Amino acid sequence: MPKWSNWSGRLTSKPDRYAQIYSEQQAAALAAYCSQNDKVLRTVGAGHSHQDLVGNDGVIADLVGLAGVISADADSAWIWGGSRIHTLGLALHQSGLALPNQGDIDQQTIAGATATGTHGTGATLSNLSSRVIGSQIALADGRLVTCTASSDDPLERELWQASRLHLGAFGIITRLHLALVPSYRLQERTWQAPLLATLEDLQSLVDDNRHCEFFWYPHTDTAQVKVINPTNADPAYPLGDEGSRRGWNFEVLPNHRPHLHTEMEYSVPAEHGPDCMRAIKTLLEKKFPDVRWPVEYRTLAADDVWLSTAYDRATVTISVHQAVAEPDEPYYRACEEIFLEFGGKPHWGKANYLSGGQLAALHPRWEDWWRVRDLVDPKGVFLNPYMRSIRP
Repeated sequence: MPKWSNWSGRLTSKPDRYAQIYSEQQAAALAAYCSQNDKVLRTVGAGHSHQDLVGNDGVIADLVGLAGVISADADSAWIWGGSRIHTLGLALHQSGLALPNQGDIDQQTIAGATATGTHGTGATLSNLSSRVIGSQIALADGRLVTCTASSDDPLERELWQASRLHLGAFGIITRLHLALVPSYRLQERTWQAPLLATLEDLQSLVDDNRHCEFFWYPHTDTAQVKVINPTNADPAYPLGDEGSRRGWNFEVLPNHRPHLHTEMEYSVPAEHGPDCMRAIKTLLEKKFPDVRWPVEYRTLAADDVWLSTAYDRATVTISVHQAVAEPDEPYYRACEEIFLEFGGKPHWGKANYLSGGQLAALHPRWEDWWRVRDLVDPKGVFLNPYMRSIRP
């Protein structure tokens, strides 16, 4: 029996079958087979999620063969769903294009990153799911359906809207049509500053920089602040260490994060971000003196993606971390209580302990998302145990 584990090794699964996908026809046939034989089918990308979105005892499909840029025009491109984000930078750049933003980890597949609303940093920059303007999906009945905002079929228009952040629950996302921007260069700068002073000055830093974020190291007064801004200067090679790089967007935005860890991230309304951060600081000082992993603070623009944590509101994201070999649940549960007090919503790819009812209360389009999902997969082929646990 094959065995699957996520990036950190914390999540594992023993499915009946681990299928590597090399064509859309293969994906569609596998979906139909699972539907006809009452098997659960989940698709895996890089396995970078900290939430058990993949694990099941049926079939796990890996889009290993569906990778690369399919076609590009002046401001968009069709991209295979299994493409790792780190492979897209140069490929898009050769067509004069770029992702408007991306996270500082670029190992995920593009279909996996959009599945969970993965994002970068920037108060005017939205998550990757918001850039999806079309997709092709292998549905449970074996059809390959292309859906866009302008599809003639009303169901396909709703399918596009709902599946921009899809949680792997609609079908196999074989390709994505992404809205892009012209290639651009960035200059990065970092410095250390006292945390409380940083929070006092934070709004001006956010307003004056395209990207502004910081890491705070618990039980210190030190914040590692990073800002990144567009530049017309030529790239400076070799790029050097994080904090002083100048290069193309795909060279500056990602970072190497090799240390195995678990993570919880919540998005809170932007106006509550500094106070929520202060509350997390107090919690760590009073109850968790042994935690040393940093707390990360980022900004994120509002969007209209149904299950996005930034749906219809400017957002601050706060992330807490722990080494994969260390116990994390007491710490994360205590943080979650604070995040919820400030109106937080959990990142779909990271740890949370919420029930389906709690999640429904946080997402205004929850029922709509599930309604569309159930229309295209009434038997629940694409629902693993975790997804069934939060189903209305």
